[in-house]
Amino acid sequence: MAEQDPKRQYVAKRRAARKLALIAIYQWQMTGNTYTSIYAGIQEDKELVQDFLRSDAAFFQSLTKYVLENVAEVDAQLKPFLDRDAEHLDQIERAVLRMATAELLKHPETPFKVVVNEAVNLTKKFGADKAYKFVNGVLDKVAGAVRKDRK
Repeated sequence: MAEQDPKRQYVAKRRAARKLALIAIYQWQMTGNTYTSIYAGIQEDKELVQDFLRSDAAFFQSLTKYVLENVAEVDAQLKPFLDRDAEHLDQIERAVLRMATAELLKHPETPFKVVVNEAVNLTKKFGADKAYKFVNGVLDKVAGAVRKDRK
């Protein structure tokens, strides 16, 4: 079997890291546990640890820690574009929006369209039936506010 090309490996590792970051942020929202505790839980779960081994661990850590340590800043970026308080959002939607906003703020190397598309796909997989439409609309507006590449 031929080795995957480096670009595909990079994309796959980033995608796995986003999925794990979503799970970690969701757990934090539900439990208030620390990053260290959540990370330990991932390492103890057979399925999640396999995902982790296939992920970009530094990217996972960057997204997750940024949200946990800067949640007020992340929520402030989201607030103008929400039709209700963040506390009233579905937990998955809120976790996806926080994670993607963190990526828009902290990782300018990732094109905004990639950030939005990956967030929409995670919402389709884990969120409510039509939640991806809401996530798409909010993130498009957030990207317009925080990214110069959003034109």
